[in-house]
Amino acid sequence: MNQVREWEGRCQRCMRDTDIHIMSIFDVALICMECWEGEKQHPSYKTASDAERSAIKNGDLNFKGIGYTNEK
Repeated sequence: MNQVREWEGRCQRCMRDTDIHIMSIFDVALICMECWEGEKQHPSYKTASDAERSAIKNGDLNFKGIGYTNEK
């Protein structure tokens, strides 16, 4: 996902209803806390986090992430 969408009370990755969300480190999806916990175990999590940190340091406050793949 690379297009920001409004929060509608449903995780944009697993589609579960939830009242709590966070933006994915990989893309602009608004995800539930369970998906976020899974993201932190993703093999590319550090790469995604480093890329976001670098973009912000360089002034890119609209970084769309490196993209999410369902690797395990």
